[in-house]
Amino acid sequence: MFTGIQETASRQKIVLPRFAKLALQPPQCLLIEGGSAEDRHDMARYWACLLNCESGGTPCGNCKPCLQIADNAFNDFLLIDRFDEDGVEKQDIPVDNVRKYFPVWGQPPHGRGTRVTVVEEAQHLNGNSANALLKTLEEPRPGNVFVLTAPQRERLLGTLVSRSWVITLAWPTETQNSPEVSDWVNGMLGFWRSGQGWFARTSAKGALDKEQALKVIIGCQRELRNALKDPQLTPAANALSGLFDPKGLRRLDLVLGKAQENLNYNVNPALVLDWVCTAAMPRRK
Repeated sequence: MFTGIQETASRQKIVLPRFAKLALQPPQCLLIEGGSAEDRHDMARYWACLLNCESGGTPCGNCKPCLQIADNAFNDFLLIDRFDEDGVEKQDIPVDNVRKYFPVWGQPPHGRGTRVTVVEEAQHLNGNSANALLKTLEEPRPGNVFVLTAPQRERLLGTLVSRSWVITLAWPTETQNSPEVSDWVNGMLGFWRSGQGWFARTSAKGALDKEQALKVIIGCQRELRNALKDPQLTPAANALSGLFDPKGLRRLDLVLGKAQENLNYNVNPALVLDWVCTAAMPRRK
């Protein structure tokens, strides 16, 4: 429903003037980062409404294009995600999910507005699907624009980022991790205290995949942010502030950033988290 898009837009007021300015001359590719996955999806639909609303201005939420885009039922609103033709969610975005739109992009939009293709959570593009998309971006198609959504631009190929206008949404304000992520973060804290217990966790078969490892890294970054802001926000933040001095916290921040980069290059997730634990080990006084 359009109300969901409207509610998200109201929480992202700071970026709305930039959306409006870009709509005057839409870039071929827009990258929406930050926020939550739901925020990114809603703002991608807001962009599509902005380019197709019959009011010609701020999306009205009442015209046929706005309502159909909100329901993912608009002819000129295309979505590329990880689901294959049988409705099965894959680990990566299949290349066929990109290629199937080649003939469509070669045609003008159905309506008077602009065809918007959203690559949802584009960090899941694999080598083949990313190259297929890049080929399309290198050959501009009149009447077509693209939107990439991702938690952070660093999780995408640099060649995709360089071809995109980037809009950063307000980051989620949650201070708490999920129970699953908290369990992994607490495991790291235990290792940093005692030097024991971590490697048995990551060596277990099927212990974690790339997505889980990314969630753990982001969870550590959240607790690091909490520790810098107010260590009393969470027990983990309090533990971090006790284990690391200011230089150690800075080193941890750099290590977590490098770990995220390595995961994006498909380095073994268990090895990446093992490296985080050893590289960020607090230096004993």
